[in-house]
Amino acid sequence: MNFFEHQDKARNQTRKLVVLFTLAVLAIIVAINLLVLGLFTYSDTETMVEQPNILSQEFLLAHLDVILLISFLTGGLIGLASLFRTVKLRSGGSVVARQLGGTPVDPDTNDPLKRRLRNVVEEVAIASGVPVPDIFILEEERGINAFAAGYSTSDAAIAVTRGTLETLNREELQGVVAHEFAHILNGDMRLNIRLMGILFGILALTIVGRILMYSSRGGGNRNAGGIVFAGLAIMLIGYIGVFFGRWIKSAVSRQREYLADASAVQFTRQPEGIGGALKKIAASQAGAKLDADTEEVGHMLFASGFASRMMATHPPLMDRIKAVDPSFKAEDLKKVHAEIQSQKQAEQAAKEEEATKAKEKQEGRRPPGKINRMMEPDNLIEQIGQPGLGQILAAALLAEAIPRPLEQAAHSRDWAREIICALLISSDADVRNRQLDSIAEHLGADSERQVRTLLEAGQNLQAEQRLPLMEMAYPQIRHRPPAELDALLTLVDKLVAADGEVSAFEYALARLLRVQLKDAQRPDRSRPGGNKQLKNHAGPVNDLLRILAHHGHEDDEAAVAALEAGMKELGLTVSETHSLRDNWHERMDQALMTLDRLRMKDKGRLVRAMVTVIQHAGETVAAEAELMRAICACLHVPLPLMEQDSGS
Repeated sequence: MNFFEHQDKARNQTRKLVVLFTLAVLAIIVAINLLVLGLFTYSDTETMVEQPNILSQEFLLAHLDVILLISFLTGGLIGLASLFRTVKLRSGGSVVARQLGGTPVDPDTNDPLKRRLRNVVEEVAIASGVPVPDIFILEEERGINAFAAGYSTSDAAIAVTRGTLETLNREELQGVVAHEFAHILNGDMRLNIRLMGILFGILALTIVGRILMYSSRGGGNRNAGGIVFAGLAIMLIGYIGVFFGRWIKSAVSRQREYLADASAVQFTRQPEGIGGALKKIAASQAGAKLDADTEEVGHMLFASGFASRMMATHPPLMDRIKAVDPSFKAEDLKKVHAEIQSQKQAEQAAKEEEATKAKEKQEGRRPPGKINRMMEPDNLIEQIGQPGLGQILAAALLAEAIPRPLEQAAHSRDWAREIICALLISSDADVRNRQLDSIAEHLGADSERQVRTLLEAGQNLQAEQRLPLMEMAYPQIRHRPPAELDALLTLVDKLVAADGEVSAFEYALARLLRVQLKDAQRPDRSRPGGNKQLKNHAGPVNDLLRILAHHGHEDDEAAVAALEAGMKELGLTVSETHSLRDNWHERMDQALMTLDRLRMKDKGRLVRAMVTVIQHAGETVAAEAELMRAICACLHVPLPLMEQDSGS
C-alpha cells in the first residue's frame, strides 16, 4: 500500500468513525430521553397510572417538547465539548506534548542524548521530504515510549520519554522515530486528533453525571435520591459511549501499529532497530508505562502506556516483536534485560559525537555525495511516505557536510531567519547590496551582519544542501509571532524579486516556507486531498508540466517532448507548448491552488507524470528537483530525498 492509498484509507476510516460516533451519540440521546421520561412518570403518579407505557406513540407525542429539549441539550453538550477540545488542539501537536509534561528540546542543546535524538529526527524528516517536527522529552517518564501528534506534517511534534533516551541505542531510537514518522506520513495523526475531540465530547456526560451526584449532598432536598439516581444513570450512559469509543479506537489502532512497525523496517532496513526497542520494552521493569494520564492519547503512543487494559489500542508486544523477528523467543528476554543493565546510552552518545568531531577535524567537512538523479516513477511512488535506508543515509550525509556555522545558525532561535535570508542572497554584487539593505531595514543591522557572516561561511554550500538547511531552521521559525512571520514572508518576497527574476530555487524556498507556515498556523484546515478529478483540470496540469519541462531542458524542442510524454502518461492532450518566461511563477501558483484539491489517487498519477517529465532527458537537473520538492509540498505530498552515491 503506497502513500496515496494510505491517505485514502485514513479518510475512509475518518468517515466510518464519524458515522459510528454519530450513531453512538444518537444512542446516548435516546438513552437520556428514556431516563428523563422514566423519571418524569416516576415522579408523577397520576401520569403513571393513566399512561404507564412511555414508548407508546400517544405518550411520546404528548411529551414531544420534552424529548426535543432533552435531545437538543444532550447533543449540544456533546457537540460543544467536542468542539471545545478540538479547538484547543488546533495549535498543533506541541499542545498534546506539553499536556503530557513534555519539554521542548533546545535546538542548540549540548546534551549528547538530546543531540542524538535531534539528529535522528532531522535525518528521517529530510529523508521523508517533510518539515522537521518539534521535538519534546517527557523528562519524568522512565518507561520506553514515544508518540507523534498534530494535524499535518507542518505542525507535527514528536515526543519521547527520558527512559527511551537512556535505554535505546541509536539504531533502536531510529526505529522508534521511523515508526512515529510512519504515523505522520500515513495520515494517522489527523485521525488521532479527531478521535481525541470526539471522545472528550462523550466523556463530558460522565462529568455532568458526577456533578449531579455531588450537588445532591446535604441541604435536605427531598428529591436528592432522584438526583443521585439521575446523575449515576447519566454517568453510566456516558461511560457506555466511552466504552464503544474505545472499542472502535482500539480496533483501528491495532492494525495501524503493525503498519507503522513495517514502515519503520522499510525506513531503516534494520529490523533489529524497531525490534530491539520492542524487546527492551518487554524486558524492562518500567516497560512502556507512563505516570501521566494517557487516557486521551493512549492510541497515539508507540506502545501501550498502561500496565494492563481491556480493549488495548496496541497489539501484544510479543506479536509485534515476532512480526519483525520471527526467531525471537520469550526466554530471550532475560538476555535483553541484562543488556539494558549494562548499557549507558549517555556515555555512548557522547562517544559517537566525539568520534564525529574528530573525523571532521581530520578530514574537514566533506561535500555531500553526488545526487543520483535517475529514478523510476514506480519506485518513487512506492517511496513516498515510505523512504528507505538510502534516503536516510543521504540525509545524514547532507546534514554532516553542512558548514558548522550554518548548522549552528539553523538550530538557533536567534539566527534561523537569517539562514533563510542568506540562502536567497544573489551572487551579483549590485543585487546582493540591495538585498542586504532590505534585510537591515526589516530585521536590523545585527541581522544584516549575521547574514554576511553566514555567506562567508557558506561559500562552498552545495545546491542539494540548501532546502535541507531550510528544513533544519523551520522548527525555530514556525513558533514566532504571526506578525513576525508575515514580515519574514514579505522580506522573502522582496529578496526574491530583487533582481527582477525568479529562479527555480527562489520559487521553491519561498513556496515551501509559505505553505508550511500557513499549515502550521491553521493545521486543522490543512487537507492532504480533495475531490476534484484530474481529467477535469487539464489546463492547470498542462501549465505545471510545461513549466517543469522548460526548467529542465534548455532546448525548447526537448522541453516540448518531455511535456508531451508527461501528458501522455495522464491520457491528456497538450494544449500549449511554448515556454513561460516572465510570469511562470504566477501561472504555477494558480495551477497548484487548483491541483491541491485533487483526489489522492489523481495526485499519485500527477506525481508519476512529473517524474516522467524530469526524467525525459535522462538526468534531473537541480532546478527540476527543487521545483518538484515545492510542487509536492503544495500538493501535500511528501517527496522523499533522492538517494546519493557513496562517492564524491
